[in-house]
Amino acid sequence: MRAWNRRRFAALAVAAVCLVGVPLPASAAPGAPAGGGHGRVQLEKLDRGLVVATTTGGAFLSWRLLGHEVTGRTSSGMKGPGFEVYRDGRRIATVTDSTNYLDPAGTAGSTYQVAPVRGRKSAPARAWSTTHLDLPLRKPADGVTPAGEAYTYSANDLSVGDVDGDGAYEYIVKWDPSNSKDVSQVGYTGNVYIDAYELDGTPLYRIDLGVNVRAGAHYTQFLVYDFDGDGRSELMFKTAPGTKIIRYDRSGAVRSERFVSLPREDVAKGVTHADDYRMSAADYFEHLVTMFQGWHDHPEVEAGRWPATLEQAFGIAPAYTYPLSREDATALANHFVDVYAPARSARNQLRNFAGFIVDGPEYLTVFEGATGRELQTVRYEPGRHDDGLMWGDYAMARIEPGNRVDRFLATVAYLDGRRPSAVFARGYYTRSTLVAYDWDGRRLHKRWYVDSGWTPMTNPFNDSPHGRDGTDPEFRTLTTQGFHSLSSSDVDGDGKQEIVYGAATIDHDGSLLYSSFAPLPEGSASPGTQARLGHGDAMHVTDIDPTRPGLEIYTVHEGAAGAPYGHAMRDAKTGQVLFGTYSGRDTGRGMVGDILPEHAGLEAWATTGMGLWTAQGQKLGDTIPGTNQSIRWAADLSTQIVDGALEVTPTIQDHRRGTLLTAANTLTNNGTKGNPGLVADIFGDWREELLLRTADSSAIRIHLSTEVTTHKLYTLMHDPQYRAEVARQQTTYNQPSYTSFHLGTGTDWARVPVPTASYR
Repeated sequence: MRAWNRRRFAALAVAAVCLVGVPLPASAAPGAPAGGGHGRVQLEKLDRGLVVATTTGGAFLSWRLLGHEVTGRTSSGMKGPGFEVYRDGRRIATVTDSTNYLDPAGTAGSTYQVAPVRGRKSAPARAWSTTHLDLPLRKPADGVTPAGEAYTYSANDLSVGDVDGDGAYEYIVKWDPSNSKDVSQVGYTGNVYIDAYELDGTPLYRIDLGVNVRAGAHYTQFLVYDFDGDGRSELMFKTAPGTKIIRYDRSGAVRSERFVSLPREDVAKGVTHADDYRMSAADYFEHLVTMFQGWHDHPEVEAGRWPATLEQAFGIAPAYTYPLSREDATALANHFVDVYAPARSARNQLRNFAGFIVDGPEYLTVFEGATGRELQTVRYEPGRHDDGLMWGDYAMARIEPGNRVDRFLATVAYLDGRRPSAVFARGYYTRSTLVAYDWDGRRLHKRWYVDSGWTPMTNPFNDSPHGRDGTDPEFRTLTTQGFHSLSSSDVDGDGKQEIVYGAATIDHDGSLLYSSFAPLPEGSASPGTQARLGHGDAMHVTDIDPTRPGLEIYTVHEGAAGAPYGHAMRDAKTGQVLFGTYSGRDTGRGMVGDILPEHAGLEAWATTGMGLWTAQGQKLGDTIPGTNQSIRWAADLSTQIVDGALEVTPTIQDHRRGTLLTAANTLTNNGTKGNPGLVADIFGDWREELLLRTADSSAIRIHLSTEVTTHKLYTLMHDPQYRAEVARQQTTYNQPSYTSFHLGTGTDWARVPVPTASYR
């Protein structure tokens, strides 16, 4: 087996089942804190996060232990101050073993405060009337596409950030139209909106991305984070001409409307905010004619790497002289759309190709989190280059212009071990790119840029570019390794986070740490051939197996007979496969979690018959829990599953106890993916809150776990990996957020890092 590495480009002879990636010396051992030291990383200066819910047993209180308050470890958690609990100004209890309390005498009218012993009291918190809180939303108006199709809006993915520096989170909500599309689906979409709200529903601003950003899970990845260390979060995401900021006053009335800035060179070219780059079917056909007229000038044709004529590309007799006249280019476009494409696949109905954006400027904008004010707009890197021709969008049997070219990812990462950087990615099936930026409060500074180079094709209209090396000498094996998400994790224990890019990992300095390969097994498409582990839909990175050093990565893969594994557990530092199973099919979903406390570590499971496994690779059976989203909800540190997709009412399921919560009158997002708006430790103790849209999208409903726990742990938001993963949770196919250490019923508290961060 082999793995490509910046240190060595060599094939390694190893045990046939288990090793991919270049093995590196283990620097951690069982008993040492997992994930490396945190160093003086910049994290949010949060308030106490006190919340109070009314239950049948009384008033349940939950509050934060902050990272800087941790002084050591105990047998059941982290050591820190005890807390005094006050009801209506009178001290009623002192809590030392946790950061929650059940007051049997509490009522919905009670007001509470907590304070570290001999410390400052928190802000008062009035008890909720139940165990959830609604954050009211301002739903966008319905719309109609240029094709006359009506659409409505629903609240979609969420993120959080302290945008005003008061220690409490504000809520960033993406609105998706009902005609939101996958990148492979034709048709117009409505505009995407990104709103900012206070917890009480006060709207701060709305950013209308405009008609030149298509709506769908793959297009808009929005990062919310304090990138410059001033104690207030910024927003950062892809924009285009027509993107507009709508600011509100405290009464909710529109205060101002302003478009993002257009670069001077675009203004000089005549670009305006009134431009509409959406293609109708007629526009697309005209686009094809123009592309065909320029065929003789294409660099790949001039270099002899592509057929010299379109007749050769389509496998028909020569009939035209090049350069093509408009008449001849039109004839070839008609042949391509009506004959060649449908012959490749009945799904190729290019006469209906409409609603896509394959031309026009693309930007990256930084916004002030408190006001939505534009801070800087730069050109998005890399640009699309073309409509997907060079990206392989015309090469497969299913011809899908605008597909592989418009696959976007984003995350936050502590690449230097101290300050957060923003990382944006484009492409992952063929050409694969990532770029990292630092924000200093005034300007973006590019830290590094990763590019696999183009995937060579002999015929852009009939080839199989997936799984083929790119042209870049270092990053060529990055192609087809990316997933629909990515993670930021210190996999090598040097105190700096790497980018786990699916089946490959980029080191903190932008070099390739490894790209994982393995031999195809018997029964596959080509037994014995070294192949990438390849693309997949779900990935989980944390200390899954606490009995071995370091962190692990659990992934599922969709390469079917061309992939060595349907699911695989890998060593995060080296890419070495610890165990896995060949499926020969697209294994679409997988999950990890501590659902069986009698087994060490987190269990792992996947669909298509992969079954349920221990962290060490012992198969426990074929019946598996759900795979949509996990949540840390229970008092005992075990993992629960959020179930429910489409129009099904969401529930929280415990593998042993059954249904723990039925979230009536709410819905999940993203179709069959069944994602909540957000699952994160946004206030209270270390448990995660469940944020769902109400069925009519009039509010975000925040559900709180009210099981009394005796485990004391700092807020998960003060673990650098978890905080970065919360920021990227909304990216494409939402995946759970994980800590840098093992978190489960068998947690060895001696291995849980004591945060040594800078809080701003």
